[in-house]
Amino acid sequence: MTRLTRDAVAELGLSKKEADRCKNFFALGLVFWLYERDATPTKKWVQEKFAKRPEFVDANLAALKAGSDFGYSTEAFTVHYKVPPAKLPAGKYRKITGNEAVAIGLATAAHLSGKELFYAGYPITPASDILHELSKLKNFGIRTAQVEDEIAAITAVVGASFGGSFAITASSGPGIALKSEGIGLGIIIELPMVIVNVQRGGPSTGLPTKTEQSDLMMTMFGRNGESPMPIVAAATPADAFDAAREAMRLAVEFMTPVFLLSDGYIANGAEPWLIPDISTLEPITYSHLQEPNGENGEVLPYLRDDRLVRPWPIPGTPGLEHRVGGLEKAEGTGNVSYDPDNHAHMIATRAAKVAGIANHIPEQAVEGPDTGELLVISWGGTYGSVRSAVLKAQAAGKSVAMAHLRYLNPFPRNLGDLFKRYKKVLVPELNAGQLRYMLRATYLVDAKGLNKMKGKPFLISEVLEAIEKTLAE
Repeated sequence: MTRLTRDAVAELGLSKKEADRCKNFFALGLVFWLYERDATPTKKWVQEKFAKRPEFVDANLAALKAGSDFGYSTEAFTVHYKVPPAKLPAGKYRKITGNEAVAIGLATAAHLSGKELFYAGYPITPASDILHELSKLKNFGIRTAQVEDEIAAITAVVGASFGGSFAITASSGPGIALKSEGIGLGIIIELPMVIVNVQRGGPSTGLPTKTEQSDLMMTMFGRNGESPMPIVAAATPADAFDAAREAMRLAVEFMTPVFLLSDGYIANGAEPWLIPDISTLEPITYSHLQEPNGENGEVLPYLRDDRLVRPWPIPGTPGLEHRVGGLEKAEGTGNVSYDPDNHAHMIATRAAKVAGIANHIPEQAVEGPDTGELLVISWGGTYGSVRSAVLKAQAAGKSVAMAHLRYLNPFPRNLGDLFKRYKKVLVPELNAGQLRYMLRATYLVDAKGLNKMKGKPFLISEVLEAIEKTLAE
């Protein structure tokens, strides 16, 4: 490629170093030919970018044409592709990565609700870009802090939430492990915050630049004591925008920490994102306790509503002084309590509050027949390959449907009934079978697994083969 590029620009008087820098345009021209793409926008960009250096314009365009001509004339490429236009709704689109979408989604949620957003984090692959993106949004009331370690990050977020801000932190598996005690503090105090886990290959440092879905059990159970948390998972880079806003909604409306699961494939992947009409986005509803709420004029920070949600008093509000901390609280007053019956009651109450969220999220939808031979369950970044495989199976006349789970705790309230309408259940996931384990334990469904732990997403052919094998068994 280097030699062909040099030949293409030989008459333009460039140095060897300058000529070699045109190699990317040779490769790009070859790709344009391979996929029958129009090079006009790229040519225009080159002319604008190098307007002051016409020799670079000529060289890059010559390399671009040489790459295309090489694809046309050589016999090295036996396959030629034509990609039709995507079937997308009309509107204005922009390219977005999963990490960008998480940052913009959380910033949007705070801005629409008139709240400051506070983010504290420690750099870790592949979550660091969330901090980078949020740090660009200071003019929208976003405050970011790159702190000294993961423990400082989660405790700073606990403090920001206690102070009345929308609060977020993000990390990957090793960082989430370090945050676990601070997350438990947020659970027992019952403070709203979002913890983003951009999953990667593990354990330990594992495969830091590769994707995996192996932190589901960790987010479900990886804390000391009985400490349930809602879990929301994004499906695609663009979907991370909505998933982030939904995670913040659940955190604020139910006064609880919430996990938002992404993964390396979603975080670094990109797709067209339809920029939403801001008037269609609902702000998150919240209220802060303004005056004592007890019958006798006392402050009851753990007096619950019919959803078992406690109020959100702000420190410094006159007359609302109250105790917080990691020790068990007495119901109502929040005072430290070692009473065994109160402890059992508070554990059950916190669990019931999280379980009750099932009544405030959508029922699980199904793509495909309402009943049939096989239901394929996906979650997180497996969405694209699983959906493509299911559509291929349906086109071949197979009795297959798909349900993609956004809510992993609690599960949608109709999920158990869905399982009864299909003879078999298949769960593809990039781990050893963590969601399958949870589904079998919760619904006693004989789910089968398709599991992959190679740091790579599923191929459509891998999922399709598993579908056909499951149907044939």
